[in-house]
Amino acid sequence: MSISENRRSFIKKLGAGSLALPFFSTKGFSQPKIDYKGKKLGIAIVGLGYYGTKRILPGIDASPYWELTGIVTGTPSKISEYKEKYNLKDGNILNYENYDKLIDCKDIDVVYICLPNGMHSEYTIRAAKAGKHVITEKPMANTPEECEAMIKACEENKVKLAVGYRCHFEPFNMEAMRYGREKTFGDINYIQSMFGFKAGDPKQWRLNAKLSGGGPLMDVGIYCVNAARYVKNIEPRSVSANFGPVTDKTRFSEVEESLSWHIEFPDDTVFTGFTSYNSNVQLFHAAGNKGWFELQPAFSYGPLKGKTSEGPIDMEVVHHQTYQMNGMGPLFLSKDSMPDHCSGLEGLKDSKILSAIYASAKAGGKRIMLDA
Repeated sequence: MSISENRRSFIKKLGAGSLALPFFSTKGFSQPKIDYKGKKLGIAIVGLGYYGTKRILPGIDASPYWELTGIVTGTPSKISEYKEKYNLKDGNILNYENYDKLIDCKDIDVVYICLPNGMHSEYTIRAAKAGKHVITEKPMANTPEECEAMIKACEENKVKLAVGYRCHFEPFNMEAMRYGREKTFGDINYIQSMFGFKAGDPKQWRLNAKLSGGGPLMDVGIYCVNAARYVKNIEPRSVSANFGPVTDKTRFSEVEESLSWHIEFPDDTVFTGFTSYNSNVQLFHAAGNKGWFELQPAFSYGPLKGKTSEGPIDMEVVHHQTYQMNGMGPLFLSKDSMPDHCSGLEGLKDSKILSAIYASAKAGGKRIMLDA
């Protein structure tokens, strides 16, 4: 069977309720063609910062499943641009004080929360009580307890909860996932992953512990942890971790500058990771007993590249959020439950691991066992 046939078989096996997403022939950032002319989902972006307007909104605009029908912002000067461009109703333009009026916005089906991590829980729970489905950015929340409260609120109000794991819909990462799950290069016994960048503005929310929940681990290290989990397709059994040196005690007075960890899986696979706000690094490498594969860059907008012990990984370079929104559209239109891989359950699993990594680092590298 050829590589492309293996690819198609893998996607078919995953099914519509899992990570399945058709790979269309795209060039550069051209968008996939989807023959969908049914009901569009009305979506409101909560937080008109860079990510919401420059990453998520283009994905919404390019997808046939969605249309922007509302905004939530604390900056009145931003309103006119979006109101005019998208012909938004006055009643669908909200701020953080009157956010609960979502309950009256009948043509808003879903809210996409693009706020700092520390605000995800509150605005997810309030949206759920207003009867709206929710997509929240990763990490899902600052703590596992907040994640659990979010899941409970959505279940009680019978709305769906998804986490914006865009890499689950991105071709290079899906190919790495397939390699791991189909054992293309044998049993994976070692994983190494790193993701870091140099944090700029010292006043940015990422360096504020209350808003961020932590430093680079919460921001970009989570990609490394999540990727190891979706390539292995089993949950880790233990973690140990250490904080790196602090070179700027003023900038990093509330959150870590860097952090490294050692994770073990039940099959004795070892996963070593590193994340930093003072190093430009990005890699995912997995070694099996029959070869290896890696992505570098792995998680950013790169463009992503990959290679294996048998040659390059030949995948299309796509606009991540368009593929994410195209993948999530049918999931929200369906009456079925949200599949685990992008649900609140997935966010909670990551949160528990990140929490254990921090606990180990604070305890000087003590090995911490994870729930089975």
